[in-house]
Amino acid sequence: MTAVDATPGAANPGTATPADATPGTAAPATAAPATAAPDPDPAAPRTARKGPDRTDLDRAYSPSSRVTDLGVHLTRYATDSARARAELTVHLDLPCGPRPEQRLDLFPAADPGAPLFVFVHGGYWQELSKSEAAFAARDFVAAGISFAALGYGLAPRHRMRDISAAVSDALHRIATGRAPLPIRPRAVHLGGHSAGAHLVASALLDAADRQAPGTFASATLLSGVYDLEPLRHTYVNDALGMDAGEARDCSPQLRMPACLPPLVVALAENDTDAFAAQHHRFVAAAREGGTEVTDLVVPGRHHFDLPFDLADPDTVLGAAVLRIR
Repeated sequence: MTAVDATPGAANPGTATPADATPGTAAPATAAPATAAPDPDPAAPRTARKGPDRTDLDRAYSPSSRVTDLGVHLTRYATDSARARAELTVHLDLPCGPRPEQRLDLFPAADPGAPLFVFVHGGYWQELSKSEAAFAARDFVAAGISFAALGYGLAPRHRMRDISAAVSDALHRIATGRAPLPIRPRAVHLGGHSAGAHLVASALLDAADRQAPGTFASATLLSGVYDLEPLRHTYVNDALGMDAGEARDCSPQLRMPACLPPLVVALAENDTDAFAAQHHRFVAAAREGGTEVTDLVVPGRHHFDLPFDLADPDTVLGAAVLRIR
């Protein structure tokens, strides 16, 4: 759920900002024309970039360079989420960790033992919030699945290591019953979009390292970034401030293979080549480690409208996700 930019790097930490003023994905004013070819392998690690090379990589990691109506989708995230809060039973700002940012909005299904799907929003780790991340709640609840939108601290106030660790901690508390929720789900499934997919993948690997098998029942990763090194050389890092060590340590791709719970890993057909390269490398590494992966490239979708299929049973993505129980 990455946001559009006016001035890259001027993120407003911890809050969602208006669609016409939020930094995050559009290429800077000096970006190459939309027809400019990206690097042959834009997701590959590389040394620091300057001039035209930096411009190319900026565009390769700018999902909004592929859309003309970004504001429409950002508005829909907010309005569909507000509609869910108005129409469904909801528990707002439930704590799921000691930090003030570790909060979730919970939309319980009728059965208190129903499976729970926890969604982690995108925004290049510096934009949006859980308030715009509940747009799929009505579809999940209608399918008999409880839904939660998770919040987390944003850059530049928080560093990548802190963001990743806090999200992982919150998700583990939820899955192991250490978060005081008014439901007792029989299974916890995770989902994340863009930066949120990175954070969910990181939490899965933390679970593989530290927790008993079965902590998480499954995960759905949408248009994620799994190797952070190339982002160090783009406008995205203006707010994140990652050095090589932090990018390496916080890259799920570099911690593979590990056998993970079943995954749905989806890419929009109209995502950029850089996101496609990240997707295919992650899927290959997960399968190499023995993970069951449903690999989807969704026709007709782009980075920002792909999440609307999340629990829609009439879509390829929604049908795959709703098999969870």
